[in-house]
Amino acid sequence: MAGAASGVPTIYPTILYDDARAAIRTLTQGLGFTEEAVYEGENGSVLHAELSLGNGRVMLGSKGREGVFARAMAGAGPAGVYVVDEHCARAREFGVEILMDPTDQDYGSRDYMARDAEGNVWSFGTYAPGSAG
Repeated sequence: MAGAASGVPTIYPTILYDDARAAIRTLTQGLGFTEEAVYEGENGSVLHAELSLGNGRVMLGSKGREGVFARAMAGAGPAGVYVVDEHCARAREFGVEILMDPTDQDYGSRDYMARDAEGNVWSFGTYAPGSAG
């Protein structure tokens, strides 16, 4: 697992925007973030972007997409959280609502998604933005 020993963060805010391109401009030009990666859909939407500031990183994308995360976020707050970790069995035993069972993703991660008692969406998996490998 990534972490303090490797200098790679393990917690990443994940935010969906109506206008992700404008958000990227604001975060980079106005707030000093560095654009690390931007992946676009065929229609020009931002499927996934990573921006860094200091030793932190945020992941963001466009609202209105399909998929488990988009559906979960439709009924959640303005942001979710991604944590580099795998512990779905422990969460399930505790009674946490699992929105997506551990699933191998096409980008190489194995992720699962949960909702906390206040409705916030948490994603957990093996993907560590900005890490080698």
